[in-house]
Amino acid sequence: MKIALAQINTTVGDFEGNRSLIEKAYLQGGADGVELVVAPELSLTGYPPRDLLLKSGFIEGNLIALQDLAKAVGEVGLVVGHVGLSENHTGRRATNAVSLLHQGKIVATRTKTLLPTYDVFDEDRYFEPATENTPVEHNGRKLGLTICEDVWNDEAFWKDRRYEGNPVDELVEQGAEMIINISASPWSLGKEGMRREMLSSLAAKINRPVIYCNAVGGNDELVFDGGSLVLNTEGKVLEAGAHFSEDLVVVDLEKEPKEMSESQPIALLYDALVLGVRDYLGKCGFKSTVIGLSGGIDSAVTAAIAADALGSENVRAISMPSQYSSQGSLDDSKALANNLGIQYDVISIKEGFEMMKGSLEPIFEGKDEDVTEENMQARLRGLIMMAASNKFGSLVLTTGNKSELAVGYCTLYGDMCGGLAVISDVPKTKVYDLANWINRDREVIPYSTIDKPPSAELRPDQKDEDSLPPYEILDAILEKYVVESQSVDQIVAAGFDEQTVGRIARLIDLNEYKRRQAAPGLKVTSKAFGVGRRIPVAQRYKG
Repeated sequence: MKIALAQINTTVGDFEGNRSLIEKAYLQGGADGVELVVAPELSLTGYPPRDLLLKSGFIEGNLIALQDLAKAVGEVGLVVGHVGLSENHTGRRATNAVSLLHQGKIVATRTKTLLPTYDVFDEDRYFEPATENTPVEHNGRKLGLTICEDVWNDEAFWKDRRYEGNPVDELVEQGAEMIINISASPWSLGKEGMRREMLSSLAAKINRPVIYCNAVGGNDELVFDGGSLVLNTEGKVLEAGAHFSEDLVVVDLEKEPKEMSESQPIALLYDALVLGVRDYLGKCGFKSTVIGLSGGIDSAVTAAIAADALGSENVRAISMPSQYSSQGSLDDSKALANNLGIQYDVISIKEGFEMMKGSLEPIFEGKDEDVTEENMQARLRGLIMMAASNKFGSLVLTTGNKSELAVGYCTLYGDMCGGLAVISDVPKTKVYDLANWINRDREVIPYSTIDKPPSAELRPDQKDEDSLPPYEILDAILEKYVVESQSVDQIVAAGFDEQTVGRIARLIDLNEYKRRQAAPGLKVTSKAFGVGRRIPVAQRYKG
């Protein structure tokens, strides 16, 4: 059997645009002589639709698009994800559904059984789960149609299973000759390898081909990597889709396995961030961006990502020096802008800062300068950035990393001003890895930017390590406390200084209010701040 996987980049709520993408891939697959084309999970609506599912007419609108799509389907079958209507009138109205379209008709529809409610997922809020699933027949073959999470509960692979049932086993027991899984599986570091290992284990266990079609593209915080896979009965890869780009994967199930080349994790991370920026701006209607260049590594990496995502002609960089800014930082910013070919402007905040201090002098009289004056500088810069955004219709990209955001080493309404936090899920140590990757062929980010000690330059001779432990230590603590949810005692038992761990944990807890007001960030690790980590702001738990 010859199959095509339509690894497409959909937009949430764009029924007509998504239908057009599916139809275009379907026609190409037909031209390549396939029997069946497979499109991703909820590809008609885009994923995740979230509370749009509760809006009047949303479900019905996507079903109209499904009917229109069916009319365009001929002898070649089409498997497509969409929102269905639940028959259980006492439950949720919607189902996460997959339909087989053939010869102008909706031949069969099946519903997702396992609904994830962990991390970024909240599907049980919206969808009614299936209580059973049976194979669907196409051209004399029995197909097992599953949706994403339905293949993520095999007892042979997972030690800690989330659900009692295993939809795949049930389909195989009923005679399914292959398992087709349509998916919208968001990417995080290392997930592509784990996913391939899991699907390979599943295919070998059930002795059936597994056809896995994943979405690609950025939707809000989530970035989908594609990486669609076709595995034979031994769990070996017959064909694989590209990462972070649309692809039509055409494969004959009788072909020989292929050798899989491993991509460098840092290259995948960079590609994920580029795609996330491109799609966030494009799908929100923005064509250009403005970035504050400090001469530091975070803003340099963010600018490089933006230039790759949008084209250098659509990126404006602004340096905003104060009396504490070093000439080296200004030189580095200018060199970076020249290397990237982006527009570069310098707007000093020195006079504005002195004016603000003068204005506040009557109520600050007798008070020593402290973090207040540091934050004033950041907020003056935020004002300039937002003014440029308004004037030019460009989205501001914030440049703070995960390490800073974790401990609140950032200023509300200052450097946190913006529409998208590009590297807010990238720890500081990983930012350095990204900088070196960007420089793999030539010096794009000045080496002096990479080599100098990190500094906010908000007071004389300031260094990040004046306030924080070295980033290697800080990031290791963050991994254990935030990602692995370890307690302070557990982290100390692993060999970290008790006072340091206690202080960092306290800073993380205290600064939840800042993160609630931060711009949305691109999720690229297994546990990101924001939608995937829901911690109360007003709470007193110490753990």
